[in-house]
Amino acid sequence: MIAPFKDRLQEINPEYLTVATLQTLQVNLGNRCNISCSHCHQEASPAGERIMGREVMEQIAALLAASRGLTLDMTGGTPEMNPDFRYFVEITAGLAEKRILRSNLTIMTEPERGWLPGFCRDQGLVITASLPCYLEENVDRQRGKGVHGGSIAALRLLNGLGYGTELELNLVYNPGGRFLPGNQAELEAAYRKELLERYDITFTRLYTITNAPLGRFGRQLEREGKLDSYMNLLVSGFNPLAAAHIMCRTMVSIDWQGFLYNCDFNQVLGLRILGADGRPLTVSDLESAMLQGSSITFADHCYCCTAGEGSSCTGALSGGN
Repeated sequence: MIAPFKDRLQEINPEYLTVATLQTLQVNLGNRCNISCSHCHQEASPAGERIMGREVMEQIAALLAASRGLTLDMTGGTPEMNPDFRYFVEITAGLAEKRILRSNLTIMTEPERGWLPGFCRDQGLVITASLPCYLEENVDRQRGKGVHGGSIAALRLLNGLGYGTELELNLVYNPGGRFLPGNQAELEAAYRKELLERYDITFTRLYTITNAPLGRFGRQLEREGKLDSYMNLLVSGFNPLAAAHIMCRTMVSIDWQGFLYNCDFNQVLGLRILGADGRPLTVSDLESAMLQGSSITFADHCYCCTAGEGSSCTGALSGGN
């Protein structure tokens, strides 16, 4: 039987169970995506119907204006497929310390989105892009046929605009199976060498992220009868050093309707942040939701963030930075 994640944190340091200082707003603009990755916890696809509208976007912009110094982290699905993506980026200009776009890269090579790379550059967006391997076979197996070629084409476009040199361009590695990422520093060195030699591509940093046993990946584990063994891998890999830096202590996740969560994984399970009266909190309640010392909602999937070197939206939490 798996020990509750919060009990493991309690043993190390009770402070890890609570919010520290809010640093990042991670905004999920919807689950529409031009590809359907096998590991996607949000189960995003071209048929995604959960799309954030302008009303919630404007509430987030107002929040950023009132709370300067935060990082805005835009994710999905494919954030760029939200019909009001351009609008949201424009109304948040100048309101955040940093604005991150989590892109699958291939969206930038679609003919009708030829404006996108230049728009990102002009808006000063940091691009954090999924590239689970530098090898075509591995990428296409995980993300779909042709995704590797589209990703390489997009990276070349971005390099030509100054991304990877003058502008920040980060890549994301996640495992292609039931195993933990390798050492982040070693993987970054391998990516840097292979992408430069094979495609003359440069980038800023590589982040390693562990697959959460949720969504498509979770269902695959269940079909194969491997969910318990994968969970045991995560639990046995628990790293106290990584636990000290879990992202939910400094980040809040906002879904397409404006509800608040401690992370994007909790969104999948519907684990909303609740008020003292049991009411789900929204963007307008952010100040009370993220008061220092507020409790964080944990579940078994949280073990994916503390296994091995640890995992977060900015990569390894120990040993790989």
